[in-house]
Amino acid sequence: MSLISFLLCTQVDTNAQQNVHPQSTAYEWPKDVDVKKKLDQWQDQKFGMIIHWGLYAVPGMIESWALCSEDWIDRDSTISYDEFKKWYWGLKKDFNPVNFNPDQWAKVGKAAGMRYLVFTTKHHDGFNMFDTKQTDFKISDGPFKNNPKADVAKYVFDAFRKEGFMIGAYYSKPDWHSEYYWWPKYATADRNNNYDIRKYPWRWNQYKQFTYNQIGELMNNYGAIDILWLDGGWVRPRETVNDEVLSWGARIPEWSQDIDIPRIATMARKAQPGLLIVDRTVHGPYENYQTPEQRIPEKKLDHPWESCMTLANNWGYVPNDQFKTPAKVIQSLIEVVAKGGSLLLGVGPKPDGTLPEEAVQRLEVIGKWMDKNGAAIYNTRTTDNYKDGNTYFTASKSGGVRYALVCLKENQALPQVVEWSGNVPQKGSKMTLLQTGESVKWKQENGKVTVSIPSKLLQEKNTYPAWAFSFKAAE
Repeated sequence: MSLISFLLCTQVDTNAQQNVHPQSTAYEWPKDVDVKKKLDQWQDQKFGMIIHWGLYAVPGMIESWALCSEDWIDRDSTISYDEFKKWYWGLKKDFNPVNFNPDQWAKVGKAAGMRYLVFTTKHHDGFNMFDTKQTDFKISDGPFKNNPKADVAKYVFDAFRKEGFMIGAYYSKPDWHSEYYWWPKYATADRNNNYDIRKYPWRWNQYKQFTYNQIGELMNNYGAIDILWLDGGWVRPRETVNDEVLSWGARIPEWSQDIDIPRIATMARKAQPGLLIVDRTVHGPYENYQTPEQRIPEKKLDHPWESCMTLANNWGYVPNDQFKTPAKVIQSLIEVVAKGGSLLLGVGPKPDGTLPEEAVQRLEVIGKWMDKNGAAIYNTRTTDNYKDGNTYFTASKSGGVRYALVCLKENQALPQVVEWSGNVPQKGSKMTLLQTGESVKWKQENGKVTVSIPSKLLQEKNTYPAWAFSFKAAE
């Protein structure tokens, strides 16, 4: 099968997969004091980076999903499924990221204004980006094994930790390479395990122990971890399947794919006190914050959540991908934060271990805006009146300062005045334009606030995705 023909097939598939996790509504607040403290700390960060990097970077295709036989997956019909699986898993011998430089990744992320990391230690294909002892299907057992940084996750975590990031480990609960999940005795029809767990409990218990052991390695051997981000929400107790899961359109087996998250959580939090566990879409005590994918909820939510969205069209590296503009990302971040969430932005490194230049350039522009306006984003919480037209509002964590973030259309000529209703400043108080740090004139009539933009700013040729204003709000 030619690489070009396969890429043409999988480009469409990525878009089909982007909305697999619509927003949840059920939420259970944690009771553990350390977890509550960590959750509050995480809610201060607001902007994070998720990195998908694995075998799929080598041909530059959709991450893992081409291995899965479901209706939305399309593969070259001239090659058998077994041959395709052999080809895909054989990419292990070609994955040699000789230019891997996690320090550069971390510096780019910090310069962009990001403050927490989620790194894919293993995606659904089962290829491990850490030096697990449970399998040889890992980056440290291929052509990269003699590199000083062969234990990739360790060096990624170290680099981002050094830049002050909170550290998250993404881990896929399903593992399509494990014979305890996809048993070679049977065909691999879809994303689920391919044998009846009720008939073969020993095999599933082996898989549960395999998962426990791998997460134990991550929790005990890789320094301080703040977040365990568990993907693959179909691997769950069957009684927890809800309308959200059913909306994915995937088959629901008659048996329960329960891997005993309570046991895993107890072990993980013994090693990492206060660890946030994000068992995506499995509502309850181990979904410490929720993760709508590739979308922003329609309204403000009062429990912790993040929108995980891609900087380009794909989670991993795909050649000639289409990247979002910095303005689009900044305005999405503003909307997310005003609605009570955080933005986790996806970036996929190239197979040689470097970040795509298009990603670096866009993150640099985002960072310049964040340098000036970050006070309206970080350490903020929601307001009752969080939006008026194209203006969003946030409040400092202490509640003493209010922020108005006015989103502008791309390449829009700078208006002489901006207006909003609600969130009125205290009478006679000072209002500051964060972009320049200078005071601006404002007036209030009948509940509408009108702000005059400084003339020297209007004379600039720069365009701005948003203006942020700080003030003390009238109660």
